[in-house]
Order: sequence, then C-alpha cells, then structure tokens
Amino acid sequence: MEAMESRRWWALGVLCMGAFLSPLDFFIVNVALPAIKSSLNASEGALQLVIAGYGAAYAVLVVTGGRLGDIYGRKRIFLLGMAMFTLTSGICAMAADISVLIAARIVQGLSAALLAPQVLSTIRLIFPAKEQPLAMGIFGSVFGLAAIGGQLLGGILIEAGIFGWTWQSVFMINIPVGVITSIAGMYILKENRPPVRQRLDIPGMLLITLALGLFIYPVIMGREAHWPVWIFGCLLASVAAGVCFVYTERYTLQQGRAPLIHLPLFRDRHFVNGLAIIYLYNHTAAFFLVYPYYLQHELHHDVLSAGLAVLPYAAGFFTGPLISPLLAKRMGVYIVSLGQGLLALGFVLVVAGLWHSPEPDGIVQAGLFFAGIGHGMVMPSMMRIILAEIGISVAGQAAGIVSTAIQVGGVMGVALLGTLFFALLDAYPAPVAVGITLGVLAALQVAGLVLVIALKSSSKNQKIIYGQS
Repeated sequence: MEAMESRRWWALGVLCMGAFLSPLDFFIVNVALPAIKSSLNASEGALQLVIAGYGAAYAVLVVTGGRLGDIYGRKRIFLLGMAMFTLTSGICAMAADISVLIAARIVQGLSAALLAPQVLSTIRLIFPAKEQPLAMGIFGSVFGLAAIGGQLLGGILIEAGIFGWTWQSVFMINIPVGVITSIAGMYILKENRPPVRQRLDIPGMLLITLALGLFIYPVIMGREAHWPVWIFGCLLASVAAGVCFVYTERYTLQQGRAPLIHLPLFRDRHFVNGLAIIYLYNHTAAFFLVYPYYLQHELHHDVLSAGLAVLPYAAGFFTGPLISPLLAKRMGVYIVSLGQGLLALGFVLVVAGLWHSPEPDGIVQAGLFFAGIGHGMVMPSMMRIILAEIGISVAGQAAGIVSTAIQVGGVMGVALLGTLFFALLDAYPAPVAVGITLGVLAALQVAGLVLVIALKSSSKNQKIIYGQS
C-alpha cells in the first residue's frame, strides 16, 4: 500500500514535468519577441501568430487529445506528445524564416494537445478525493513555476547568448526537459484507460477542429488583413460547423457509440459556469504579450529587466496554489471568490499605477503580486469543482474540454487584446495604449468575479474543495 502511494506521487512529478513545458513555452517566448522581430524581420501580426498559433493549435485539438488518451492509453499518448514536443522545439530553434517558426509552433501546439489532457485526467484517476486538493495545488503551482521560468529564464538565456544563440535558446531549453521526462515516464507511469475501449469519433473530431479553426484564425489575422469580407465568412462558417458538430454528437450518442464530447456534461451547471470562469481568467495571457513588449519596445528596457518586471505576478502565481488547500479548509467555496477578487483587484491596481507613471512603480508591482496570487488560487479550485463529479469513463473528455477553455481563453486574450493594444499604439502614446488594454483585461476579471459569486456548489463539491473525502 505504501509503495503504491509513493508511486502515485512520483507519477505526479513526471506528469507535472510534462505539464510544465506547455505553459513554459507560452511564457518564455514573450520576452523573446523583440529579438525574433529583429532577427527574422517579423511583423507585429506575425509575432502574435508565434504565440497564438501555438495556443490555437493546442485549443483546436486538445479535446481530441483527451479522447485519444481514453482510447489508446493515457501513458502512451502522453509519451507520444512529449516526443513530438521535444522534436518540434528543436525545429523552432533552427527556423531561419518567420513562416517556418510559425508552422513549427503550430505543430508544437498539436503536440501539447496530446500530452496536456493526459495530465489532468490521470491525476483525477490515481489520487483519492482527500488527496486531490494537494495534488491539484501542486499541479497549479507548476503554472506559476512556468511563469517564473518563462519570463526570467528567457531573459537570462537571451542575455547569456550561449553558443551564439539569442531567441533560439528559449526553444532549446525544452529539449533536455523533454528527454528526461520521456525516460522517467516510461518507467514510472502506469498505463490507464477506461475499461471499455471505444472508437475515435472521426466526424466529431473533424467538425470541432473545423469550427474552432475557422473561429480562431480569422480573429488572429483580422487586423493584419484589414478585416476583409472572407474573415466574416470564416466566422459564419465556424458557427455552421459548430451546429453540425452538436447534431453529429447527439446522433452518435443516440446510436450507442462514444462521441468525441459527451454533451450531457454541459447539463452540469457547475461544469458550464466553471468553464466560463476559466475562459475569462485565462485572458490574462494577453498581459504577458502586452507588458513585456511595452517595456522593451516602448520604454527600451533590456530583455532581462522585462523578465524581472513580471516576477511579482509569477511569484504570486506560484504561491497561490500552494496556500489554497490550507485556505480552502477554512473558507470552503469562498476561496474561489477570494482568488478571483484578488485577480480583478490586482489588474485594477496595475492600471492605476501605469496611469500614474509610465514606468512600473510599487503600485504596479503590488497589483501584479495580488493578481498572481488570485490566479494561482482560482485555477486549482475551479479545476476541482469542474472535475469533481465527472465519471471515470469521460474523465479524459472533461479534462480536454477544461484544457480547451484554458487555451481558447489564452488565445482569444492574445488575439483580441493584442490586436487592441497594437491598434491603440498607432493612435495614442504607449502608456495610454497599455493602460486601456489592461483596463479592458481588468474589466473581464471583474466579470469573472460576478460569475464566481453566482456559482453555487453542491455539498459534494464543497467537501472536495475542503479537502475532505
């Protein structure tokens, strides 16, 4: 019994190493954008695609990735995704053209879509209810570590210029981590899948990929293309593909086959409300595009200073998940309100500080720390709420949907708020542009707080948040 308990914590370590790479690769690229722009002669739209192309590919296929884990085994798909992620990191580093880098980032996002949902669903399965708050807290803190590692490590690597690399080093760092994780995973992880092996829903997979792709791509490319008619045609086609997807999934379920997405999941009000909250708070991804770019390009900070400037948020993001299990025992479901409130308050303070002074001051740093703690507290708590009552047979699908909400929120934040920021830079001074952009982000977090307050948790969910069995 003791050996089994020890093994699952070792397995959590391996899973978290895999989970670390996905957000790391998002955060670490942000500080490298000016170097990429200079080295590859990239436009601002292309820089957005370097980030959003990765997130969009991840979002489009992460549900399918969760389903593949259910069918072929979560360990197998996790290791496949890790191998692909490691390989594409090397291709990104060797890219000599911005289009090659964007294409490699898209494939890298597909790789992340294979490995990431296996992490959430496996944690959900190998840990009993009383241990899930701690396991999810550790998982959540990994995102904070990735933020710290991404912003700070990215700055250090670029400044160091190892082997003559500049921005290339932010991709090369993935390779040793990926190799070590793959080797450890082969020996430590155990294969798991639902007892009844089911077929992959090919029509559903194609339709959801089409629906999400036709929605995300035009939103990202609209500003660069000056909003031509085909952009809106793609958006309408996305709605049509989404409707076809829903009807196809209903028909598949009626025929007794396993759909890609188990639509009855969306009858759970907690699940749907939780997805909406996760979607909104992951718009914070736009901050990591806008703020470092503002510091480097507009205020002429060096890359290391830009990385250090985000450190308060990253430190809070790391701390939040670690303290949330302790606070949850006293506060129960109210911890989500506290976390979302700190997230909203933090960005309000950031906007106030930047409005007072173009250079970041103590108010901005305090705001970033509060926002980071709030984000770190909300994420593991919401994941526990969402996955608490999900059956084992659809755990991979549910984890995939949660990961989709995370990625779509991040992609839409980068696409919409990034587009707003660059458009404002053409018409207003940089401090005004960044202030308005982050003000919109703060408003979205206030909207998330309203949803959190409206969220009613069942007694079972409350026990799980408290850390009880």
